[in-house]
Formats: sequence, structure tokens, C-alpha cells
Amino acid sequence: MGRRSSTRAASRKAGGKPAKAGGTLAKVSGEPAKPGGKPAAAERFGPALLGIGALALVVVAAYFPALSAGFIWDDRAFTDAPPVRDANGIWRIWFSPGEIEGEGHYWPLTYTTFWLEHRLWGSFWAPGFHAVNLLLHFVNAGLAWHLLRRLGALPMWWAWAVAALFAVHPVHVEAVAWVIGRKDLLATLFYFCTALAWLRALGTGAPHWSWYLFALVLFAAGLLCKSIGITLPVALLVLRWWQHGRLTVGDCWRVLPFLVVAVGIGVADTRYYEEIIDVDYTFLERVLIAAQSLWFYLGKLLWPANLMPVYPHWRVDVAAVLPWACVLGALAVAGALWFLRGRIGRGPLAGAAFFTLTLSPVLGLLPFGYMQFAFAANRYQYLADVGALAVLVGAAFAVVGALGKQIRWAAACGATALLVTLGTLTWQHAGIYRNEIVFFEQMIAANPTARDAHFNLGNALFRDGRREEGLAAALASLTLRPDSMKAQYGAGVMLHQLGRSDEALAHLQRALAINANNHIVQYMTGQVLRALDRNDEAEGHFRRTLAIEPQHWGAHVNLATLLAGTNRVAAAAQLMRQALTLWPGRPDALLLLASLEFNQQRYREALDLYRAAQEQLPNNAVAWSGSAAALHELGRPVEALRDVDRALAIDPSLADARNNRAVIAAAARAAQER
Repeated sequence: MGRRSSTRAASRKAGGKPAKAGGTLAKVSGEPAKPGGKPAAAERFGPALLGIGALALVVVAAYFPALSAGFIWDDRAFTDAPPVRDANGIWRIWFSPGEIEGEGHYWPLTYTTFWLEHRLWGSFWAPGFHAVNLLLHFVNAGLAWHLLRRLGALPMWWAWAVAALFAVHPVHVEAVAWVIGRKDLLATLFYFCTALAWLRALGTGAPHWSWYLFALVLFAAGLLCKSIGITLPVALLVLRWWQHGRLTVGDCWRVLPFLVVAVGIGVADTRYYEEIIDVDYTFLERVLIAAQSLWFYLGKLLWPANLMPVYPHWRVDVAAVLPWACVLGALAVAGALWFLRGRIGRGPLAGAAFFTLTLSPVLGLLPFGYMQFAFAANRYQYLADVGALAVLVGAAFAVVGALGKQIRWAAACGATALLVTLGTLTWQHAGIYRNEIVFFEQMIAANPTARDAHFNLGNALFRDGRREEGLAAALASLTLRPDSMKAQYGAGVMLHQLGRSDEALAHLQRALAINANNHIVQYMTGQVLRALDRNDEAEGHFRRTLAIEPQHWGAHVNLATLLAGTNRVAAAAQLMRQALTLWPGRPDALLLLASLEFNQQRYREALDLYRAAQEQLPNNAVAWSGSAAALHELGRPVEALRDVDRALAIDPSLADARNNRAVIAAAARAAQER
């Protein structure tokens, strides 16, 4: 009773009303929360610097193994993307995103950071990319701390505890230690910055429109990193309700532009990509999946055991008890928090609403592509966990605040032990991102039925030089998914590279039977048929490749080479001229067309093409040897001798240049004697 009386007294001193935020914390501590207020000056300097330093320390300590990790799995979406590799590719990232073949969404700002890093490091230097991810994670933890203090939701060090738990929780390893997880890190950073700008815009009563517009720009930037923040407009309404206990028409109008931006960027996403969602669940089944997913994510937050890169699908059965228990449990918790808001405050309900709302796009109520592989993924809860952690730490603060000093010291020791335990688990889990072999071996050990895991392990082993092991893993994947075009194709490629082209062809034909419109499989089938000297059939597959994908460079080159080899040089040259309209000035196209023109005795045209190639590749011996041959045929032996000597200076072993030099030198001497 004493504690409650003191709380009422403090409330009266503060103006006779409960704290605006309606939180449990104000009632227990006797200090009204001040949403939108600034921390005291004493909190803003020394203690704040100490907290920032401590956050940096725990992030580096927990994620240190990630600094020696490599690129794995979907990281190829950017490491193999021509626009990211190209010094002039920034325009293509934004306006020709289809060139990033491994990505299924329009998230150009994320790929812009990859492009910038490739320029910064001069290559795809994995430690640098991982260090940037760790820096972003640290910044996000710091922003979470600052945001909670800005809201007045928790005292300084309790808010720091939320940020620290967020920083070291092992369920967040996937978003941090996996470079492509940059999407979630950047989206979260812009999400927090948007919320802070929103508070700055509206925290003084009258709207501050420059900060409001800045918040709108930050929101758009976040969606261009990843659309996980698309629910922010509704979250802002939850925030206003938590602060004031009600919503006004003005609140809804202020949120409307954010909804417009969300819809606009969502339309742009679908404008560039039409994702094929290969899932077939009824609406009722999706409701049950969503309820189970929600409890699954909360369970991993509370007990982060058996974390996996890909979780097994759980059984979807509308007649089972567990799914319905999850639905009823979620409704019961929501109802209880609503009816108890007068006693415990609005904070717990607002935090739970934020957790659910932020996860809602990936709970499965609306189908999305990743449901083909699993119903849940650790990276999806990265942002949402801040709301749940704030509620859990707030509840702990409410309990500890009512206890004696000795219990508080024990609680502090327990919190430290918890951080150390979680940090240790994070350190261990980050180690599986060391390389693809370790990653996929761990995935298979945790979930032997993980889709494509055996196939991906096979590819990793094959690239590592363990070819027979890689082939065995790829063939094992076919026992699990014989109808997988990707697995059949992968086995065919491996067998072809091992010199077993007959067996390779059988797998590639099975892949074509599954999907004959895949240009990659068509092209590889043509390659294998060429190796088997079945050139007529190979030509047909190269032509089908170009019919499906007119800009396939390999098909142009192979078809042109095949045509030239069967005395159809003019047709081959015409094909390469078409290629040069698609890739103007491409050096290898210039060299191939130059050789075709030379073979047709079109020496002037060949010389011009060799000269064009030399402008881009001044140290290419083939270009100088080719121009020497063309000059010789044009009756310019002195110039030819200069070019052939340049070719041999670059590559003394070049056979054509060595064979031609004696003839060219004799012609040059004869010309000089005349």
C-alpha cells in the first residue's frame, strides 16, 4: 500500500494525472514518463558515453567470429551482380534492377551500399563487408536505446538493457553475420531514424514540418532497403495511442502520406518483379500458420535454442489442437493486456502490438515466397524484437523496483549473467557463417530436409576442389527432390566438368523436361552437346537460349563460334554485329568479330575492330597480334612489325605472333630496301 500511495503522491506532484504514456514503469517508480522529452543533461554525456562504449564492446565480443566469415549462399545476389561490380553500375542498380538476377525485390539502396563498398575495398573483401554489418548492428542498438529514452519509456540504464539484449541476442545473428542480412540492418536503421524524426516533428505540440518531411524521406529510404518497415505508419498510430490514450483525426491525417509512400514503393517493387509464390494454403490454414509463427518467434526470443538457417515446415492441420491453441492464446493475451491497461499501463499492449504488427508481413497470413522453404526465419524478427524486449525489461523493472536493494543487486548480477550467456551463444552461432561448407553442413545437421541444402553443399564442396564429395552431395539432393530443376541442372554441370558429359546430358534433359523455358539450362545443354560433337543439336539449344534471353552473351559467342566452325563465317559475323549493338564496345566481342572479318578477308574492317579493342585493352597481346596480321595483309609491313613486336613483348609465348613475326619482318625489310 505504501508503494501505491507514494506513486499517487508523485502523480499529484506531476500535475494530478497519470503519466501520459500510461506505462507500468511510471506507476512503479513514481516518475512520470515523458514521451518526446529529452534526457537530463547529466545523462547525456558521461553515462551516455559509457553506455555507448559498453554496447560497442558487447557487439564486437559477441560477433567477433563474423569478422573472419566469408560470403555464403544468397550473398551471390550482389557478388555476382554486374551492376555492383561495374564502376558505372549505380544507374543500373536503380533503373535496371533486373540485372541483379539473385534479387526478387526492388531494394536498390541496399545494393548501392554494396556498390560503394566494392569501390571502397577495391574488391569483394569479406572482412570489410562484415565489419560494416557489425557497425550497422551497433548503430541500431544505440538508436534503440536513444529511442526508448526519447520516449521516456524506461529509465536510462533499463533502456540500455533493452539495447544490450537486442545487441547480443543470438536470434539476430542471421541478420548480422550474413552479409545479405544488410537489408534488415539498413531497414531497421532508417526505421528508428524515421521514428526519431517523427517525435522531433510532433513532440513540441505544433508540427515541425521540416522534420516531418525528413521523417517521410527516411521512411522511403528504409523501404528501398527492405520492405519489412512497411507497417511503420500503423506503428506510429500505436505510438500516439500509447502516449495519449486516444487517436484523433489529425493523427490519422498525419500518417496518411506515409501510407501513400508505402503503397507507391510497393507498386514500384511489383513493377520490376513478379514473384512466383509457389504456396497453396487456404485462408484458414494461413491463419493457423500466422498464429503458430507468432508464438514461434516469441519462443525463439525467450529461449534461443536450436537456431537454424532454415527451419522445417511444421504440419498444417486445421483439425489439430495446437494451432487453435496458438490462435486462442494470442487473442487471450491481447484481450488481457487491453483489459488490464488501467492497472499495468498501455505500454505492454503497445509493445506486443508493435511486435505483432512488425512481423505481420511475414507471418503467413498473406502468402510470400519464402514459405516454400520455411514458415519462419530468424532475420524476420530482427526489428520486431525491440518491442517485445521493451515489454520484458519493463516488466522486470516493475518487479525489481518494488523489491529491496539487495534483490536489485541480485537482479543486476542476473542481468549480467544473461548478457554473457546470450553473447556466448551468439559467438558460437556466428561461427557457422565462416564458409559455405560449414554453413550447409550445419544446416543439414539441424534440418536434414532443408530444401536445396544438400545441393548447395555439393556446389560448395565442388568449388572447394572436393569434386567427388560435391557430386555425391548433389546427387543426394536428387533423392529428396527429383523434381527440382535446379538440382538436376547442378548435377549436370558437375558431371560435365568431371568429363562425364553423357551422364550430364541425361540430367540436363530432365531439367528441361521440368522447365524448357529456362535459358540457363538451355545454354548448358548446348555446351554439353558441343562437347559430345553433336553440333546440330547444340545449335538448336543456343538458338532457343537467345529466343528466351536475347542478351545472353555466352549463347552469342558459342553460336557464332559454332557457325564459323561449320564454314558459316558470314552468319557468325552478322551474329556478333548484333551482339555489339547490345554491348557496344565490349572488347571480347570486338576481338571475336575482328577475327571473323579477317577470315572473310575484310582486313580493313578487322583492323578497325582490333584498334577499338586495343583502346580498351592496351595490354592484350591477341589484339596487337591481330592488328599486325591485318596490317601485313593490307601491305603495311613496317607498322605490322611494330604491332607484332608489341604483342610478343606482352606475351612472348603467343603462337600466332611468334609464327607470323618472321614473315612480317622479311616483308618489312623488303619494304625498307625499296
